[in-house]
Amino acid sequence: MKKILVIDDEPDIVFLIKLILEKEGYKVIEANSGSEGLELAKKEKPDLILLDVMMPDMLGWEVSKKIKADKELSKIPVAMLTVKSAAEDKLKSLEEARADWHIAKPIDREKLLSTVAWLLEAPPRRV
Repeated sequence: MKKILVIDDEPDIVFLIKLILEKEGYKVIEANSGSEGLELAKKEKPDLILLDVMMPDMLGWEVSKKIKADKELSKIPVAMLTVKSAAEDKLKSLEEARADWHIAKPIDREKLLSTVAWLLEAPPRRV
């Protein structure tokens, strides 16, 4: 069973994503802040991380950079899941934060599931 870490400070979003993913057979673990997400990523070694950008303690972009800089975590695919959908935000996610993908909210069920499946099958973009 593939394990997915959802890091988002909005409980409703986490609940919805968890509901969708668990119905498809994924194991979902959740964190409500960037620092908690980093701790869980190190402890749980998930197969995929879905990461919000706008969080109070640490921006998701910073969390993604830290994940990708960590030798034990760097190969875990990270998808930014955010309302920030401008071209410069996507570029920041992919280039500066080194995330593997950028998904704009609101996201529909089919788009979420197809993106998750693709990221779990795709090799990491970076080493």
